[in-house]
Amino acid sequence: MMDFQDFLRHKFAHVAIGEFKPGKFEAAKQLYEEAVSTYTTGFQGAYLLQEPGTDKGISVIFWESVEDMAANQNQMYQSILKKMSPLFAEPPTTVVYELVCEIQPEKEVTGE
Repeated sequence: MMDFQDFLRHKFAHVAIGEFKPGKFEAAKQLYEEAVSTYTTGFQGAYLLQEPGTDKGISVIFWESVEDMAANQNQMYQSILKKMSPLFAEPPTTVVYELVCEIQPEKEVTGE
């Protein structure tokens, strides 16, 4: 059963913005999917965005808590990150954000 505190708790997003070396986005995407597949406790979803026609991208990974995010940066995750490192044109910018507003589309109401 959820109590009032559960409704006050916000998710956190780990956001990385970077650019890969020319033609390396696809290889990086495969490693990203591999890294995300290792996540367990507290993982709430991951999105990888690519600016069309470029090797620039943004990763957004949602977590239930900062502690869960840290706990999932295990040895397997670190080893995948090490493989991804040389694909970057320069090190990505990473920031952790707190989700303070989440708006879902309303479900369509069907007539009788």
